[in-house]
Amino acid sequence: MEEVSHINVHLAERLRGLRIEQGLTLDGLAERTGVSRSMISLIERAESSPTAVVLDKLAAGLGVTLASLFADKQSAAASPLARRAEQRVWRDPDSGYLRRNLSPSGFASPIELVEVVLPAGARVAYDTGRRSVGVSQQIWIIEGEIELGLGTETYRLSTGDCLSMDIEHPTIFRNRSDKPARYLVALTTDMKSSAPSRRSP
Repeated sequence: MEEVSHINVHLAERLRGLRIEQGLTLDGLAERTGVSRSMISLIERAESSPTAVVLDKLAAGLGVTLASLFADKQSAAASPLARRAEQRVWRDPDSGYLRRNLSPSGFASPIELVEVVLPAGARVAYDTGRRSVGVSQQIWIIEGEIELGLGTETYRLSTGDCLSMDIEHPTIFRNRSDKPARYLVALTTDMKSSAPSRRSP
C-alpha cells in the first residue's frame, strides 16, 4: 500500500503541475478530457487511484504521453542513467496490468521506453481520440501473446513480433491466454504534429 500511495502522490503532483503550467482550471481540464472535475480533484489530492483509461484521457488533454505522467518534470540536472531500482512501477487498479518506466526520469529525450506485463485474461480499452501532439509507438513482444484491436483491424502478436501502431480509432489490448504477456513499448513524440494518438496500456 505504501508503494501505491507513493505513486498516487507522484501522479497528483505531476498532473497538477502540468495543468497549472498550461493555465487550465479543473473545470477547463474536465471539459477538455471528459473526466469529471471531482475525479480530477481527487487525483490531484492523491485521494484516488486512477485507472489507465482515465490517465490516458488526462494525458491526451494535457498534450503529453501516458508514460510521461510517471516521469519527473524534465530537468537539466537529470541523470541519463536509470537503474532498475529507480524505475517507477505502477499497476492499473482496473485491469491489473503492470507498467515499468524504463527511461531515465526527467532526462530530455525524444524516446520513451516502457515495459508492460498484461495479466492472463486482462483487457484495457482506450477511446481517447485525437491528441494535440503526434506520438509514434512500436510494441515488441518479449514473452507471451496479446491481441490488439485498432479500430476495425485486429492483430494477434506472439513472442518476437513487433507492431508499429498508427492509431486513429479506439484501441483494445487483450490477453486471451492463461499466461501473462510481457512486452516493450517504444514511443517518440512530435510536438509539431497533430497526428492521431498512439497509445499503450
